[in-house]
Formats: sequence, C-alpha cells, structure tokens
Amino acid sequence: MILGLGKKRTRFGRWLDNQEDINQLELEKATKLSRPTISRLCNDRDYIPKYSTIYRINKGLRKLKKDVKVEDFLQI
Repeated sequence: MILGLGKKRTRFGRWLDNQEDINQLELEKATKLSRPTISRLCNDRDYIPKYSTIYRINKGLRKLKKDVKVEDFLQI
C-alpha cells in the first residue's frame, strides 16, 4: 500500500507507508508523541530527533510488535 501524493518522505516515512497494520496515528498513540513530531520524522529529511524521542519511538514500535529501530532509518 503506497500512500502520499508525491510527497518526499524519509526512509522511515516510506517504511511506515508500506506497513499494512500501522500508520502515523497509531504510532502517535503508541509513543505518546505529538502529531507534528511524527510527521517531521516521516517527512523532514533534515530532522534530527532528540534521544528521548528516539527512545519513545522505539518503545512504541515494540508495543506495536515491530522488530525495527528508528536508528536504522536515521542518518545520525
């Protein structure tokens, strides 16, 4: 399933688009992060999240039964 209207996405955003059972809203709920933070992570290639944000994303991905780490998608 490919979403978006030609928007440039980060590697993490493209990965999330290809997941059948998870979307940005579900990730937002699982991580308790704001919608703009999740959106920046998926769309802004220059965004470098704080360590606490990375920790919360990874914890949320584990809650959603995803065996990945956000660091695998970031260029830090």
